[in-house]
Amino acid sequence: MSSRASADRDRDHGRSADLTIGMKNFYVYMMTNRTSGVVYTGVTNSLERRIWFHRNSENKSLTKTCKVDRLVYYEHFNEARYAIAREKEIKGWRREKKNDLVRTMNPKWEDLGQKFLNPEL
Repeated sequence: MSSRASADRDRDHGRSADLTIGMKNFYVYMMTNRTSGVVYTGVTNSLERRIWFHRNSENKSLTKTCKVDRLVYYEHFNEARYAIAREKEIKGWRREKKNDLVRTMNPKWEDLGQKFLNPEL
């Protein structure tokens, strides 16, 4: 083992350095229903949890009433303030501009949530 690698290991107390420790995750996301009649835009720090909530919640909410359960778009941020600002920006748009944004990532409007809920797929 090189002296550099040994020094790095000793500094980390035998553990490899994990550069993601302390990194925060925030997401702006857009979900729709089966007919794409409703587009819901939100912000979260756990996309997996929010997808699960939209699909399983019993609350009487717009997303439950309109069966909004398909993730069609998301953006990742490291700071909440940027994610919140982006959410507000998107919410101020007309529907066609939101549709155009979804099409940049997901031209077929497929449910992207499966990759978060079932990473092995």
